[in-house]
Amino acid sequence: MPSRPATLSPRDLARMTDISAVQSFHTEADVRDVAGVALAEGFIAVHALPHFTALLAQLLPADSGVLVGGPIGFPSGGSLTETKLAEARGLVRDGATEVDMMMNIARLKSGDDAYVARELAEVIAAVAPVPVKVIIEVSRLTEGEIRRAARLVAQAGAAFVKTGTGWTGLPTTLRHVELIREAAGPDIGIKASGGIRDLDTVARMVAAGVTRFGINTQVARDLVAECRALPGGVLAIPG
Repeated sequence: MPSRPATLSPRDLARMTDISAVQSFHTEADVRDVAGVALAEGFIAVHALPHFTALLAQLLPADSGVLVGGPIGFPSGGSLTETKLAEARGLVRDGATEVDMMMNIARLKSGDDAYVARELAEVIAAVAPVPVKVIIEVSRLTEGEIRRAARLVAQAGAAFVKTGTGWTGLPTTLRHVELIREAAGPDIGIKASGGIRDLDTVARMVAAGVTRFGINTQVARDLVAECRALPGGVLAIPG
């Protein structure tokens, strides 16, 4: 992974941030709106539910600089592996350029690491070379389980460990990020998602190894604007 930056400009922050419309009530208009925000403000990716992937790909062509994302096994992770494979292939067929896969958390917590590893490997292989971020829902795991999950994701060849869905009501913490980086090693991306609301948290997480954020669209816009208003127009990253 690239070395930790010393500062982030507003553009840098936008290019580290995914925005989304993945709630069940998000409409076509919502998906069009979030795509428009990403194009106007330079966010790195937009994620929508699978049935909107083809629309999102139309709104965000390859030359737009904005990635098209979608979820697999979302939000519980409890789908059959066959279902996850079908979702993964469907997303790529419809134009996804990255995918976020929900780990089977129940199997992990049951100690069935072989099941988890096999499922990760199958989905990652099915969509290669499209990058896969694996969601491990840190707020539902012990520290030991976070370490195991992070190692499994790294060993499977995923592009990122993603901390959570953002749906539990519990935030991703700096400790969660530190555990993931320690267990997964230096070469895999970390996407922090859930409860990230201020630039101080962003800076500390980048220092700890976060390379991508998933942030509520309005909050993401506010943080970029706040970054622009800082002295010198950059966010300092603690050394």
